[in-house]
Amino acid sequence: MLLSTDEQDPYVLDPAGHDIRAEGARLRARGPVTKVMLPGNVPAWSVTSHTALEQLLTDPRVSKDPRRHWPRFIAGEITPQWPLYAWVSVTNMFTAYGGDHRRLRRLVTPAFTARRTAQLRPQVERIVTRVLDDLPRAAVDGVVDLRQHFAYPIPVQVITQLMGVPEGSMAVGFRTCVDNIFNTGLSPQEAADNYHTTYGLLNDLVEHRRRQPGDDLTSYLVSAGDSNESLTEAEVVDTLLLIIAAGHETTVNLLDNAVFALLSRPDQHNLVRTGQVAWTDVIEESLRVDAPVAHLPLRYAVEDITIAGTTISRGDAILASYAAAGQDPERHGPTAGVFDAARENKDHLAFGHGVHYCLGAPLARMEATTALPALFARFPSLALAQPPGSIEPVPSFISQGHRSLPVTLGRDSEAAPRTTGHRTGRHHRDDADEEENTSGAQPSWEQGVSGAASVPGSPQEATRSGSSPAAGS
Repeated sequence: MLLSTDEQDPYVLDPAGHDIRAEGARLRARGPVTKVMLPGNVPAWSVTSHTALEQLLTDPRVSKDPRRHWPRFIAGEITPQWPLYAWVSVTNMFTAYGGDHRRLRRLVTPAFTARRTAQLRPQVERIVTRVLDDLPRAAVDGVVDLRQHFAYPIPVQVITQLMGVPEGSMAVGFRTCVDNIFNTGLSPQEAADNYHTTYGLLNDLVEHRRRQPGDDLTSYLVSAGDSNESLTEAEVVDTLLLIIAAGHETTVNLLDNAVFALLSRPDQHNLVRTGQVAWTDVIEESLRVDAPVAHLPLRYAVEDITIAGTTISRGDAILASYAAAGQDPERHGPTAGVFDAARENKDHLAFGHGVHYCLGAPLARMEATTALPALFARFPSLALAQPPGSIEPVPSFISQGHRSLPVTLGRDSEAAPRTTGHRTGRHHRDDADEEENTSGAQPSWEQGVSGAASVPGSPQEATRSGSSPAAGS
């Protein structure tokens, strides 16, 4: 018998995320909205139904600002020792509410529209080609870790070049820090140490670009913060953290999960190999069935709200459980948990919904539609090097991917064509498409991942060149 929500004890989430799929099924079995316990014995509500989550993400009575709407944070109970502290303590558009969110989102929107993203494709293609060229040399006893040597370097190089992060120790440091932000199994001391290391790197990046401005998004944000845009230093730093973290971890998981799905399901691999489904079908189905972000912390009820028959009290924390919602049988039927690129309905919320819809969704999709077909064309005999069930997940209930993705490239790899031009299928319309720039002008840092070293245009010019704040921004 299904107990009422009020009668249930909170479900204690596994901080190491050993089996996110099974845990999602258990959460759904408790109801579309259920009590959970986060690390550190912090209570929250998990929303696992597609319909209920879609409603939550568009409800103006739901905030992401803990400083205004989460009593535990306001009371000082949430400290840097908490593994999720970096997710809730930042002051950027990720945690902003109302007018502050519109102001902060407007500044970076012009860099991430679908049109601007399309202009980055040639640079992404060059990055993909270099990564594929290097793969055979990464083999150890014939086995390559595809997460380490394919899924990671492509989005990391794209976002660090876009952000103007210098190559070398700073780029490596950011990767380590971002991995740890997603690692929900850190001890309190490890979480605190990573928090301080991350902000040390971010402050170093800001000072570097303040001294040596370039044709990049960091230089633009630093310029905006130093002007009359009312952008504080903390907002500059935290916006950089958001873009760097979101800009690579989610795409790493998307590439990782899509490759794993095809290599563990030969029938699905054959569908795309023979052109019966497009690469866009593979990507959208991967986003649906294995959301790169399984649970996204946190939102807060501004007032008492009722979702799917359950009342969430004012000030309660809420977890958006994208992985569970993606496999919701109420939305996708009894085969909701099965990867099927030929599925007619691939609706998902993996990039969010509403005013906090992910600005980087067009970029992530473009990277995937460039990298995945190129990988399988270059290495047509690509295969898993060990049974699918033995490949371990990353230690996180937030990030959904694998610790490693061991593969063999096949003997015919060197003879395969070296190209990134492939049929990808229909263009997927993103919510961010609504934010297109229609003026034709753009700041210099939007014109490509790399370009002539020049100081970006003024923030006022960038705002005029971009879109005005719309309902989805």
